[in-house]
Amino acid sequence: MLASLLLLPSLLTLLLFALDKSRASRRTRRRIPERTLLLCAALGGTPGAYAGRWLFRHKTRKQPFVARLHLIAAGQAALIGLAVARAWSG
Repeated sequence: MLASLLLLPSLLTLLLFALDKSRASRRTRRRIPERTLLLCAALGGTPGAYAGRWLFRHKTRKQPFVARLHLIAAGQAALIGLAVARAWSG
């Protein structure tokens, strides 16, 4: 159950990256805002965001976007590190 809750945001984010890439290549439909993609990453979808960038070669050259995604990932890693440190210290 917990694994499903952790996996769901990543899958949603990956799906949004795929949809945005599809819309970008067709240039016909409305795109997914970068703010939405970053929000999904911040809400636990960071692995899906990185997978989407790699699988679809999407958002790889947009440096402001990439920098923000790296900041989100670094913040999440820091929070995980703090949680692990607290768990080990008792």
